[in-house]
Amino acid sequence: MKAWDSIQNSIHWIEENLSKKIEIEEMSGVAYLSPFYYQRLFNRLVGKPVMEYVKLRRLANAADYLAANVNSKIIDVAFQFGFENHETFTRTFKSTYGVTPENYRSEPRQLSHFLMPDISLNYRLVDENVPLISDGITLEVSRKQLNTPRVFLGLSIQNPIGDTPGVDLLGELWDKFHQQKLVMKNLLPNGQEAGVSSPGETPGFFTYFAGAELGSTDDTITDLSEWSMPHGNYVICTFEAENFYLLTTNALNKARDYMFGVWMPNHSLVSEPFMAELYYDTTPEASKMEIWLKVNE
Repeated sequence: MKAWDSIQNSIHWIEENLSKKIEIEEMSGVAYLSPFYYQRLFNRLVGKPVMEYVKLRRLANAADYLAANVNSKIIDVAFQFGFENHETFTRTFKSTYGVTPENYRSEPRQLSHFLMPDISLNYRLVDENVPLISDGITLEVSRKQLNTPRVFLGLSIQNPIGDTPGVDLLGELWDKFHQQKLVMKNLLPNGQEAGVSSPGETPGFFTYFAGAELGSTDDTITDLSEWSMPHGNYVICTFEAENFYLLTTNALNKARDYMFGVWMPNHSLVSEPFMAELYYDTTPEASKMEIWLKVNE
């Protein structure tokens, strides 16, 4: 068994035991490693100390439960997801997401969570047009030459860099755009929607654009911004998940990390400083999307 397999096994075990008291000795035993080496290896591969990871996964599950069970008692949710008492749960929830559990339930906002990683993706390389099936995701990498720029119209914000849990500002941006889209007449009837990440205006932030493909310039809404996908050679990662929520959270993060951390470096390729997410569909049943990376030539 490889080292990352041992850590991945313990990650799955953690997910199945979040409601119980979890000790380092138990987790290291699942991984067949000493507690000392297990903690060092977990931090290196996951990017979080193991008990911090457990806390964040408990919070993610507790937040989802609160949203789906509006009549549940906060103290019961705290106990159900491994917190010792109401005060600890409330304090930890607020320090992570910026709102208390009570306020989150009374005034719901989209939250971003620290997701369960698939470490094995960091050590698996596939050829072009060969599907890779991993934990909760299927992806395939191909190349395409774009001869004519594609133009999109939408909204943009500055968002903090990193995967720190908190209010999901990108999800709220998409909701705002979809409200605007209802009255927009100049989009392509079957045009794709796109989310584009590019360098931010200030250090520590990136610019995120959410929009849809523009058909004509007639009746353009002036408070929207325009983004043009330049012509050139692209590497495209097409990936699938079970539903739209998993597609745009867990699968998107895994595909992004795989492309930038594994596939592009191993093919000695560097992309221009933007990443475009192209959506086939945005209904809850949608299960497929693409990442487009323009090759820096």
